[in-house]
Amino acid sequence: MIPRIYIPADSGALALGAEKVAKAIEKELKERGVEAKIVRNGSRGAYFLEPMVEVATAEGRVAYGPVKPSDVKSLFDCGFLKGGHHKRWLGAPDKIPFLAKQTRLTFARCGVIDPLSLDSYKSHGGLNGLQNAVAMAPADIVSQVTESGLRGRGGAGFPTGIKWKTVLDTTADRKYIVCNADEGDSATFADRMIMEGDPFVLIEGMAIAGIATGATKGFVYIRSEYPHAVATMTKAVEIARKAGVLGANVLGSPNAFDMEIRVGAGAYVCGEETSLLNSLEGKRGVVRAKPPLPAIQGLFGKPTVINNVISLASVPIIMDKGAAYYKDFGMGRSRGTIPIQIAGNVKHGGLFETAFGLTLGEIVDEIGGGTASGRPVKAVQVGGPLGAYFPRALFDTPFDYEAFAAKDGLIGHAGITVFDDTADMMKQARFAMEFCAIESCGKCTPCRIGSTRGMEVLDKVAAGIEAEKNLALVSDLCNTMKFGSLCALGGFTPYPVMSSITHFPEDFKPAPTRVAAE
Repeated sequence: MIPRIYIPADSGALALGAEKVAKAIEKELKERGVEAKIVRNGSRGAYFLEPMVEVATAEGRVAYGPVKPSDVKSLFDCGFLKGGHHKRWLGAPDKIPFLAKQTRLTFARCGVIDPLSLDSYKSHGGLNGLQNAVAMAPADIVSQVTESGLRGRGGAGFPTGIKWKTVLDTTADRKYIVCNADEGDSATFADRMIMEGDPFVLIEGMAIAGIATGATKGFVYIRSEYPHAVATMTKAVEIARKAGVLGANVLGSPNAFDMEIRVGAGAYVCGEETSLLNSLEGKRGVVRAKPPLPAIQGLFGKPTVINNVISLASVPIIMDKGAAYYKDFGMGRSRGTIPIQIAGNVKHGGLFETAFGLTLGEIVDEIGGGTASGRPVKAVQVGGPLGAYFPRALFDTPFDYEAFAAKDGLIGHAGITVFDDTADMMKQARFAMEFCAIESCGKCTPCRIGSTRGMEVLDKVAAGIEAEKNLALVSDLCNTMKFGSLCALGGFTPYPVMSSITHFPEDFKPAPTRVAAE
C-alpha cells in the first residue's frame, strides 16, 4: 500500500510554514526513492501544533507537530511513514487532548479528508443530508431545521428555521440563498477553516436551504483577504456541478439549485447583511434601513435567505441525523455545537467545537491553557472587536447566548481574544471607537459621528482632562450609539467601551504626573 501523508494547505497552517514542510517532504521522498501520496488537507484547528503532518498507517493515522523543515530528514530516519517515534510524535490525532475533548459535528471532516475529493466527502457521511432533503417537502425541511434549534452562528443568534420559513412563505418569481463569508471579526477563522478544509459541506447546506425555500440560486460572499478559501470554494463548486450535486436536477431530483462565488472588496461593514446585499448588487456597501427585511425583499428585491457559513454548514448533519440528535447538544435556547475560536495571548490557540455550556473560565484556562506569556489573564474579549471585555470575575459565565446577554456581553461569531495583565483597557476602549470610525459606512449619524467623538473624549480622559465628566459623556454617547445606530457596527461598539470602563475602572484613572529625567 502506498503511504499517504497529510499536510495541511489551510491558510493558518501555511502561515506557520506548512508549504516549506511539504516541499521538504517531497524532496526527501524523491532523494530516498520512496513512493508516497501527499494529501493537502485542511487543518484540524489545533494551530499551536501546526504544521501538523499526519501519516496513514495500518493502525490508523499518526500525527507529528509542529513540524519544521529541519525535522523532515530525522522524521524519515525514525520511520515516520510507519508511525515511528520522534520528538514531534503526537500519536493518534483524535487522542490529542485539545481534539479529544471536542464534540465535532460541523467540523467532523475538517482536517480529516481531502477537501476537493467528493468521494472522500461522501465516504465520511457527506451528501446524506441532501439525499434526505430532496425526498422531502420544503415545509418539512424547514420544520426539521426549526425543531433542531439552530440559530445564526454569525453573531445575531436568530433562529434559522424562522428565517427560512419567511422566505418559503413569501411568493416571488425568484428567490436567493446568500452565504455571508465576510468573516471580519478579530480572532475568527471558523468560516475560513470550513471553506478551505470541507467546502462541500457548505455547498450541501446551501443546496438544502435552496430546496427548503424555493430558491434556485446561491451566492457565497467571501472577503478578499481569503484568497485560498476563494480558490478552494471555486473548485469545489465546479466539482459539485459536474457531479450533479448542483444544477438543474440536484442529485437527480426535480429540484434546481446552482451557486456562484463572489469576492468582497474588504469592508468590515459588509459583514452586515444589508451592506453585503448592496455590495453583491454592485453598489456601495452601506446599510439599508429595515423594513423591508431581506427575507421578504433582499437581493435584487427578491426574498433572500442570508446565513453565515457555520449556520449553513451545520444544516447537513441536522438533515442526516435528525433534529432531535442535534438539539440534544447545548443548553437553554442555545442548541447544538459552537466552534469557539481561541486567540490572542493564549498558550493553545485554535478552533474548539463543543456543545454550548462550557464556562468562559474552562475555555480560557483548561482548553486554552492560560496565557502564552505565562502572566495572569486580565480580560477576555468575546465576539470580535465589538464584543465585551470580561474580567476573571465573570469567568463562570456559560457559553450561551442568553447567559452572555445577561452579563452585557455577546457571543457573536464565537471568537475570543485573551489579554494578560499588561493590557491597558483605556487603550482597548479607544481602539473600539477608532475601529468603528474607520469602518463605518457613514450612513447613520450615531455611528459616523459618535465614534469620532468617542475617540476625542477618551483622549481627554487619557490626558486627565475632567476625567469623571468625560467618562459620563462617553457613557451617554455609547447609549446613543447603541440605540440609534442602523446596524450592529455602531450599535455594538459600546460593548467593548462600556465593559472596559465598568470592569477595569483603574485603567481610566489619570496617570500620575511624571517628572521627565534630565
